[in-house]
Amino acid sequence: MPFTIATWNINSIRLREGLVRRLLEEEAPDILCLQECKSPVEKIPTEGFAALGYRYMVARGQKGYNGVAILSRLPIKDAGSHDYVALGHARHVAARLENGVIIHNHYVPAGGDVPDREANEKFGQKLDYLTELRDQFHAEKPKKAILLGDLNIAPREDDVWNHKALLKVVSHTPIEVAHLAEVQDAGRWHDVTRADIPEGRLYSWWSYRARDWDAADKGRRLDHIWASPDIAPAAHGSRILRHARGWEKPSDHAPVFATFDL
Repeated sequence: MPFTIATWNINSIRLREGLVRRLLEEEAPDILCLQECKSPVEKIPTEGFAALGYRYMVARGQKGYNGVAILSRLPIKDAGSHDYVALGHARHVAARLENGVIIHNHYVPAGGDVPDREANEKFGQKLDYLTELRDQFHAEKPKKAILLGDLNIAPREDDVWNHKALLKVVSHTPIEVAHLAEVQDAGRWHDVTRADIPEGRLYSWWSYRARDWDAADKGRRLDHIWASPDIAPAAHGSRILRHARGWEKPSDHAPVFATFDL
């Protein structure tokens, strides 16, 4: 059963319902995973998505902050969620497809502005979130699983516009990159996007602060799709829909896609 999956930090699903519907209409992924929905589950505008064929949803939400949702036109069942680091945040939800594949949608804490856990509690929460993920995968290796979402770390030198300039900037510091690598190694996760696009600069996020984000092109690859080793060979067709960053009143993230032949 081939299916295409996408991940997108939407930065308010209610504010940008129209953009979500546009993506579903124009790109038609079978499954769309959203982060930073900023809405209680009961207030997510599901009717418009269902009208486009996306009749299934699992989600975790909270008012004004965080929030994750999985929209699907394939049948899915809620596979639970976990409150990492006991933050009380809606940052993870899982769904199971009929073929047994489990999709884990994550919104890793951004980590604030100061890359020092002693001076910045949020940075410590980010590192602890990743450590808990690492320990979970050491205890139980993922099988038939996809982990995706806004992981808020650009790990490679060519995942940012200027490696040296960003070494002390949250999202690309060596300690964050090391923590993410430990998560990936613990679960033997394959970075699907970079398996398909192994070379060259690649971004999924551009700051709102740039007057002309496209011309400046000071991006980072913060959004990821990973696959467990048993299904990684079935993945292909990775792409980032860069032009969605230029839609009217956009998210600062662009959707990331991959296809799995399973």
